[in-house]
Amino acid sequence: MQKRLSDSVADDIMSMIAIEKRFYPGDKLPNENELSEELNISRTTLREAIRILVTNGVLEIRRGKGTYVREDMDINGKESLGFLADAKINARDLYEMRLIFEPEAAYYATIRASDAELKRILDYGMRIEQKIRHNEDRTEVEQKFHQSIVKATHNEFMEKLMPVIYQAIDKGVILSKKKELAIKDTLNDHNMIMEFMKNRNPEGAKSAMKIHILHAMKELGIE
Repeated sequence: MQKRLSDSVADDIMSMIAIEKRFYPGDKLPNENELSEELNISRTTLREAIRILVTNGVLEIRRGKGTYVREDMDINGKESLGFLADAKINARDLYEMRLIFEPEAAYYATIRASDAELKRILDYGMRIEQKIRHNEDRTEVEQKFHQSIVKATHNEFMEKLMPVIYQAIDKGVILSKKKELAIKDTLNDHNMIMEFMKNRNPEGAKSAMKIHILHAMKELGIE
């Protein structure tokens, strides 16, 4: 289904806030002329996009003053990205993003991680295994596992993409709860990633991460 232009523009503005961190809670957005020129859209479309974001509690219009990011918006919380999910960023798009991004992150992390960072990655990996074996929610630990890999790349732009990756992990964990095979694969795949990283084998870690994400996509029916 083709997304309306105003929905896409709302996504773009949301990304400026939640991912690029160009605007923080309480910040004023540029005026209509500037923003519509930057986004290469008409002012009518921009107004529609702003209306969508106002309805979703992201922006507020202060009469005679302009458009502001709401003070009570939790820019780091899941709520800020909840809107992006509602605006039809689906599981396939998110997983494709992971497929492009995370194998390379694993590659660079394997080369660049300090011994302490590597220990942290392996520790989170083992905690995921425990959570799965005890049938406990692993979303948070799974996020930390992937976050610690990205942090170990020592690339700040990669770190800025983490909120998007979190969304995909959330969706994946929710969907895979219903699938035994997905859980078994997660265990095997994580062990493979950890083994290659422990041995400082970047090509192996990259391949293992790619296999992990492809497995997830296949089992979630989104390949």
